[in-house]
Amino acid sequence: MPNHDPDPSGDDPVTSPLVQDDLVLRAQRGDADAFDSLARLVGARCLATARRIVRDGDVAEDAVQTALITAWTELRALRDPSRFQPWLHRILTHACYAEAGRRRRWYDGARTLSVEHMYVHDAYVAVDDRDLLERAFRRLTMRQRDVLVFHHYLGMPIADVAARTGLPVGTAKSRLHHAKRALRASIDADARGDRFPQERLPKSMTNRATVTRN
Repeated sequence: MPNHDPDPSGDDPVTSPLVQDDLVLRAQRGDADAFDSLARLVGARCLATARRIVRDGDVAEDAVQTALITAWTELRALRDPSRFQPWLHRILTHACYAEAGRRRRWYDGARTLSVEHMYVHDAYVAVDDRDLLERAFRRLTMRQRDVLVFHHYLGMPIADVAARTGLPVGTAKSRLHHAKRALRASIDADARGDRFPQERLPKSMTNRATVTRN
């Protein structure tokens, strides 16, 4: 597996689709340097996406590493080089599920990540208070978070969200709708001062201080 060193603080550089397609084709022929270049092109966005889905920096890094290893070993099965990023994002989504489930440390000792820059530009869930949004977003399930991240953080249309999560378009649209409703309900409950059941809160919110990592 070639090395990769994505910058988690930056966005993917503007790259010609033809350049990316050429790298994919070369990597499919076993060119490790070409795949390393691909990893550098998409690594930052993959890491930022994973961090927002799993809400834990270490788990996100492991999920990205797992996804890239899987992509490297299965790349020859990709028939259309232009579909590399949607294909990789689907692998990444499943890697996030697997890593979070395997390690079972979503919140126990986790560093809570801010939803800064994951603004939900939707009148239904619009909120000015970043803390309210952070708490509400953290209470969503991971499968609710992933559709919100792809749709609102990455600005993808619902068809692209479906492609990256492996869902039919109708199911992705329904999940997004329910995710926004759940987010809105949680925001409203917080604004009213409602208390959530202790068993639904992460341990880091009930027995230790939560540290925000920028």
